[in-house]
Amino acid sequence: MLEDRTTAASAAPWPAAYPTGYAVVDVETTGLARDDRIVSAAVYRVGAQGEIEDHWYTLVNPQRDPGPVWIHGLTSETLAGAPLFKDIAEEFASRLEGRVLVAHNAVFDWSMIAREYARAERTAPVRQRLCTIALSKELALPLPNHKLESLAAHFGVEQRHAHNALDDARVLAEAFRPSLLAAAGGNVRLPLLECRPLTEWSDGAPRIGRQSTGPAPSSPYRPGSWRQSRKRQPCPYPNPGRYEPGKPLKQGMRVAFSGDTSVERELLEDRAVEAGLHIATSVSRLTSLLVTNDPDSGTSKTVKARSFGTPVIDEAAFGQLLQDVTPATPE
Repeated sequence: MLEDRTTAASAAPWPAAYPTGYAVVDVETTGLARDDRIVSAAVYRVGAQGEIEDHWYTLVNPQRDPGPVWIHGLTSETLAGAPLFKDIAEEFASRLEGRVLVAHNAVFDWSMIAREYARAERTAPVRQRLCTIALSKELALPLPNHKLESLAAHFGVEQRHAHNALDDARVLAEAFRPSLLAAAGGNVRLPLLECRPLTEWSDGAPRIGRQSTGPAPSSPYRPGSWRQSRKRQPCPYPNPGRYEPGKPLKQGMRVAFSGDTSVERELLEDRAVEAGLHIATSVSRLTSLLVTNDPDSGTSKTVKARSFGTPVIDEAAFGQLLQDVTPATPE
């Protein structure tokens, strides 16, 4: 039970592999697309064992229509005098520096932040993120759904102003502390995902530039550059069948991806191919594994995976499995 894990956390040694600090973040935006903008942002800095250190909040002028005002409540008039993202980028970065970014559905918040920094010709100082949805799953919390309000209610945290970045970040920070204590008490692996900052941006189509695979180049802003999709060579190994939870991946396994990933999809697929896996563009009875950070999304791939009984894991678990893929069995 959660109470047992939390109590154990006070007695058990703190896991040495856990991060030394976190930045609990919430951003409100003009929409959900790649070219949408941030209209407000909040950060609660949290210590190694979940203690709240301070918080920060700002409005951001998106230089466009504010989008769903009925959700975030921020009108064009309200945002007209707000700073541009480039004007708050340095302060925002100081709040993130050296910390794991924590958010509810973190892939969204991280993606929006990375794109804003790329537009500002800067790099977001974030190398890892932690999604509180993924953490609640690791802890097997008895939640009716994965909404922030459900997580807040589980821990008795009062939600005063939903979809206000400052209040959402506060709620998440207060719910994150008992989650972290429970994880530490049970020595639970934190579902940390890699964050690769965008190093290029174009204001014309396509909208998103290449993500870095190493140190940032001397001129990180090169509008118009884009990695073209390419046809892959056939996997040289036979399909050994489905992935079995708790066991390693095996060369030749057919792996499909669904939804957003912290690492650019093409780069993640490159890693899988280099490890000897077969990239499947769809899910069938032959698919060994589906990788998705949102198994409840209801996409055609996740629906098919459930109907076929195909194993489903998140990106963090897949990244760990990629480090030790079993060689194919010689025919």
